[in-house]
Amino acid sequence: TKAVARDLPLERLLIETDCPYLTPEPYRGKTNYPDYTYYVAQEIAEQKHLSVEAIIDATYENACRLFKIS
Repeated sequence: TKAVARDLPLERLLIETDCPYLTPEPYRGKTNYPDYTYYVAQEIAEQKHLSVEAIIDATYENACRLFKIS
């Protein structure tokens, strides 16, 4: 839910597109694509009162840390 995204510490947050039928607005009802993670980042940024760039940067760093990508 939006409350979970809002309350979760930024350093624990990842964004993904595994769910092919849970597409973010404005593409709800269509097949999900990795390009649409931007819309997820936008919503999280709004919920957390941060910039989209801050969410993108943080989730990128989190993914690199989780998957041990340098």
